[in-house]
Amino acid sequence: TTINQKKEGIGNRNSPTQLVIPNIKNVRDLPPICLDVRQKQRISIDTLPQEQKAPVPPEPSLPIRTKTVKDFQDDVEKAKSSGDWKAVHDFYSTTFDSFLEINAAFKKDTSSPFNTIEDSGINAKFVNVVYDALLNTPQDVQKSVLKGIINVLCQHLQLIYNPQFSNTSTYVIYAHLLRQIAALTEADHHFLVHWSKKISQKRFKQLVDRLLQFISLRLFPAKPEEFPPMVKCTWWIPSATKVLALFNASNSLISPPIISYTDFYNSTLDHIDLMEEYHNWQCYGNSHRFSFCQYPFIISIAAKKVIIQRDSEQQMISIARQSLVDKVSRRQKPDMNMLFLNVKVRRTHLVSDSLDELARKRADLKKKLKVTFVGEAGLDMGGLTKEWFLLLIRQIFHPDYGMFTYHKDSHCHWFSSFKCDNYSEFRLVGALMGLAVYNSITLDIRFPPCCYKKLLSPPIVPCDHNTLVGICDVTLDDLFQIMPELAHGLSELLSYEGNVEEDFYSTFQVFQEEFGVIKSYNLKPNGDKIPVTNQNRKEYVQLYVDFLLNKSIYKQFAAFYYGFHSVCASYALLLLRPEEVEILVCGSPELDMSALQRSTQYEGYQKTDLTIRYFWDVVLGFSLDLQKKLLHFATGSDRVPVGGMADLNFKISKSDTSTNWLPVAHTCFNQLCLPPYKNKKELKQKLIIGISNAEGFGLE
Repeated sequence: TTINQKKEGIGNRNSPTQLVIPNIKNVRDLPPICLDVRQKQRISIDTLPQEQKAPVPPEPSLPIRTKTVKDFQDDVEKAKSSGDWKAVHDFYSTTFDSFLEINAAFKKDTSSPFNTIEDSGINAKFVNVVYDALLNTPQDVQKSVLKGIINVLCQHLQLIYNPQFSNTSTYVIYAHLLRQIAALTEADHHFLVHWSKKISQKRFKQLVDRLLQFISLRLFPAKPEEFPPMVKCTWWIPSATKVLALFNASNSLISPPIISYTDFYNSTLDHIDLMEEYHNWQCYGNSHRFSFCQYPFIISIAAKKVIIQRDSEQQMISIARQSLVDKVSRRQKPDMNMLFLNVKVRRTHLVSDSLDELARKRADLKKKLKVTFVGEAGLDMGGLTKEWFLLLIRQIFHPDYGMFTYHKDSHCHWFSSFKCDNYSEFRLVGALMGLAVYNSITLDIRFPPCCYKKLLSPPIVPCDHNTLVGICDVTLDDLFQIMPELAHGLSELLSYEGNVEEDFYSTFQVFQEEFGVIKSYNLKPNGDKIPVTNQNRKEYVQLYVDFLLNKSIYKQFAAFYYGFHSVCASYALLLLRPEEVEILVCGSPELDMSALQRSTQYEGYQKTDLTIRYFWDVVLGFSLDLQKKLLHFATGSDRVPVGGMADLNFKISKSDTSTNWLPVAHTCFNQLCLPPYKNKKELKQKLIIGISNAEGFGLE
């Protein structure tokens, strides 16, 4: 197929508005190809209609090609058995000789131009078979293909599928192909994004991996002599990244996505100067100066954490320095405590004291946190801070406290919709989450993914205080993650084949219980008088979901939002997906106990001691549920920090007590105290009892 072959179009690539047809309904939004920090150069491909006629000039008549997939496969089999590759060689050299020949070979209907995002008009099966066979052909055949590609470079998208581009010797050709695809008009990008949705998962992943490999090897070439000097090909990496952005946009259109968002991570970027990238992005936005931060989908969560931590440290240092300068300028004696956020609390008044301290010291929230428990001797080297977080979170999220409702079906907490006069405690929880991210503490909090989506709506606190915050588009899928039983009922309402109005007898009015009193709320004006029918039931469900997840808890969540952003106000948040914020706050649910074994430190034991060998034999044989219980028992959370198990600093200490005793954990220090049990059976029995009955014993 053709992609806007007008030569004048090539010279006018920044004028996609010529192709926009007015008054077209059902416009389908596309996710942004890259993140625009300051709303400069807003990408307009999301405004293009789903079905759009592209002005394609008359094409020259195509050669007639009658070879089918079966014919080609037969030729390949004959060549393998006879050793005569002439027929295969002729096919490849002819097909890749010109743009017209490529069209003739692979278009389903050579007489019709493309005009829809739903079908590229390409015989994808034939393309895949031809490329799959290519790497098993003789070298002269492969060279003829590369020679042909040079001749018709970038006149056909299908060239990007060529598996030869996995070889570094073809990277110069590949780079020019990527450059031309990246430079296509936004209208053409619109078509490419939608066509890419049709690619199989396997081939889609291969294309993404090939692009990531290209970027990695250009950054850190194994053999630098294979490539031109970097100064002569500075456009290689930006071109590849922009093409990768097209595939990322395509992946985001599918639910569930074709591949995981983590498959777009390039771990090679963990080893470049990330702060230089970040500062370039802050200074130049999405201008002509390239930065990987313009395309945050390619930056791993580990790299983003480094950026956020260093940005946090710089803000901490800046605020601490200013405090010191102010003190000196007033000729007052400097106090080292002024460099920290010092929180002093009583255990008996933990929540109220913490609330008062954070409210009084809002100007110090970005300083390094240090916690003191009144009446207790102890220097906070990290343990007291973690204990403060653990105790405070447990108390605030306790059902009796009434701030959050725990949903057993989904194993998560959600905001209580009860109205009150003061929402400052919700602000405290938000500030706690922000402090945890700032101070690299993993919290044992169970919020649904929707919460983190709302937390980034918007990612930067608006200057206008009248602007709504924490409001995002929510769907029935979001409700399923919190209240699955209610969501299932609403789903059945949508699929009900009978008369909804007569059988359900519902209106656009919903009811909620608050402190034993049933209160009613209209989902729209005069909702109590509007019946739910087969025609308006979709609107009813959407309004009900929006009421539950946005409107009914607006004041609670707004306070929570402002609390979080009072600590984490940073442009670095623009780099994050909601899923990544959750991982930063709560850690990753992916456990690797073998990695924990490799990084564990020992006190009183050697890793070769019999008790330790028994311990790891037992733990590695545990079910996932028991492994999570062990982690929760020892660290206070069953999740893993962003940096992996090594970041836990897990320690096993020898306990000089009777082997009749159960293991003991110091959660503030991620430490497990293990008696020297005599055999594996006894160790397993005592360990399971200990980790399965830890709730309610308090903290060591």
